[in-house]
Amino acid sequence: MPFIENTWYVAALASEVPASTALARRLLDRALVVFRDERGEPAVLDDRCPHRFAPLSRGQLAHGVITCRYHGLRFAADGRCVGNPHGDGRIPAGAHVRRYPSIERYGAIWFWPGEPARADAALLPDWPFLDPATSITRHGYLETAASYMLSAENLLDLSHFQFLHPYTLGSGEIAASAARTQGDGDHVHVTREIHHEKLQSFVADAFGIARGALATRRLDVHWQPPGLLTIDVAVAPEGAAADQARVARSAHWLTPRTPTSAHYFFAFGLPRTLGALGEKLVRFAISGLMLPFEREDLPMLAAQQEAMGSADFWSLNPALLPTDAGAVRARRIVERLVRAEQAQRRVPCQDAPACAARP
Repeated sequence: MPFIENTWYVAALASEVPASTALARRLLDRALVVFRDERGEPAVLDDRCPHRFAPLSRGQLAHGVITCRYHGLRFAADGRCVGNPHGDGRIPAGAHVRRYPSIERYGAIWFWPGEPARADAALLPDWPFLDPATSITRHGYLETAASYMLSAENLLDLSHFQFLHPYTLGSGEIAASAARTQGDGDHVHVTREIHHEKLQSFVADAFGIARGALATRRLDVHWQPPGLLTIDVAVAPEGAAADQARVARSAHWLTPRTPTSAHYFFAFGLPRTLGALGEKLVRFAISGLMLPFEREDLPMLAAQQEAMGSADFWSLNPALLPTDAGAVRARRIVERLVRAEQAQRRVPCQDAPACAARP
């Protein structure tokens, strides 16, 4: 499946790109380099010197300028060649590198792979619980050997907790609980509420439930294109009022690496008013709650992708279950948005600057 291009994707966690570090990363099947300019602002360029096509990420980065290690051409964060050590030093025609619009927000560096003129920071969704001014936050990263859509669908259908994570996140009551799927424009909401649930000690401890006690667990998943999810997990003792539930909120950002692999960025945030307890909980969320995903989901997703190969999802005639409603809705939305972009590219462009910027 082709990718949506006129949208924001995470290129890297902010912590992955300290000053004087050029990070090579394949994003949307493109070789890109992520670094910071002399002011510390993020920059995302094609990772290819226009001279002999050496990766710029192998060069030296100093004061926001990358020097190609092959022949010494120097490139600023805006992609301009600003130095040629050969001959009279004239800058060759065509010695520039494509720069992608980028912003830093919520502990991540985001980039816009489509038409630069359409890049608008206001289009980036809001995750207020990840504002470091008011929240204790922790971030993590995993690489998935499966398409970003398969990874998103995995998160949209959490009924697999019962079967893939029977000793950590799962319980015997999940699959029998009713899931409700709703659509709001290009957004998908999936809610599942499990009553009379005997939680695994792994989950009970995380949410302050006595081991062996029955609980009510509510799983709320919100997806929006291209692969941005927010998951709320609320757990309360069985019969307790809803406002007595302990709630864990997390963001999950999926960026295609290739058509059959993805970057999975995730973040947890809790109010700073929780103090030491909040610090403990977000550390546990990253080091504990994500372990089942790394050890059980990632191998399953990789095996799923291997079984599919490069075949189109629908060509394999999947036997769908009611729990697939959210995943199917999300996939249909992505397919529609991709078709709309492809149709737009076929329309003759009347704006010369915008046309020249089209990928």
